[in-house]
Amino acid sequence: MRRLFRRSAESRGEPGHAARVAGLSTGRWTRELLKHLEWRRLEELCASYFEELGLKVAIAHERADGAAEICLYAAGAGQPSILARTKSWDAYPIGIKPLSELRAAMTSANVAEGVMVTSGRFTPEAAAYAAEENIGLIDGASLLAKLDALGPEKGLALLKFVTKGDFLTPTCPRCFIKMTASKSTRHGRMFWGCRNYPSCKLTLSSATPA
Repeated sequence: MRRLFRRSAESRGEPGHAARVAGLSTGRWTRELLKHLEWRRLEELCASYFEELGLKVAIAHERADGAAEICLYAAGAGQPSILARTKSWDAYPIGIKPLSELRAAMTSANVAEGVMVTSGRFTPEAAAYAAEENIGLIDGASLLAKLDALGPEKGLALLKFVTKGDFLTPTCPRCFIKMTASKSTRHGRMFWGCRNYPSCKLTLSSATPA
């Protein structure tokens, strides 16, 4: 099992953070839990899932947005055979753009097959594009089914791994530390800011699933 989580100071979450943690800690995989996982925990869940399938996994955070390229290797292979990316939950289905970006990365890495994993959904147009470009799609419902198919022992081990510590507060894509919840003085909206402010001014919108 991968040990990729970096320790940081205790995060200051959004109002209701503790209640959400308690509500999601049911001891089993659920759609609600997948929807609430912060982006980096979803990446690490997917990396560990692929390892359970017997694939060698290499992760590189070399993209401008800080998200990972998950390179998957068959047993004994020196070159990856699959390039995977993840997208955390969003109220809107994923369209073609992230898939075209994955297709470009596949071409650059000379990898013929891609996989996009999300805790959300894909548009019909995205599904059609993926079928043409040899990209497998795993949405939230499919991911839940795949985790259940691992069997109770492996599924529970992954659950404990992914929900250890703060699995809700997003990680800063630039600094890789937990962000802190703040409120805009101008509009009163909640957002996530980096703890390294002002040296890092990166922010993320607060998009807690309803």
